[in-house]
Amino acid sequence: MSDKSFQDYYPDSLQHCYGCGPKNDKGLHIRSFWDDDESVAHFSPKEYHLAFPGYVYGGLVASLVDCHCVGTAAAAAYREEGREPGTSPAFRYVTGSLHVDYLLPTPLGVELEIRARVEEIKGKKTVVTASVIADGKVTAKGRVIAIRMPDHLQPDTK
Repeated sequence: MSDKSFQDYYPDSLQHCYGCGPKNDKGLHIRSFWDDDESVAHFSPKEYHLAFPGYVYGGLVASLVDCHCVGTAAAAAYREEGREPGTSPAFRYVTGSLHVDYLLPTPLGVELEIRARVEEIKGKKTVVTASVIADGKVTAKGRVIAIRMPDHLQPDTK
């Protein structure tokens, strides 16, 4: 596995996302990597990420699913074209739809694993599904429709 995450390959001007942007000092810094046909990210929630004592806020779980899946869509676009991550033109995706099912309360105090799989790539749309796992149990499942970022939203990435 490479030391560089999917997010590390985003152009500098697109590295500020609260969930996954390496250049956001206050962000979550989600880092996603390939693990064969799946992608994986790990995240250790802090005490202040709580919904109620001992359990993670559901909005954080949704953010983990969202950013990991959108990063996976970008990495999959490079794979689909047989290109190295970070080559030009850069791929960056935004969320078209986010759906999360909460199966169990997600506990604080354990590292979370987020695993995703690309279900479909169709033009500028990529569908990615994910599971959030805590202590070997799936606590949430999600589905993201990621859309290749339209040109008018992309800052100068040269």
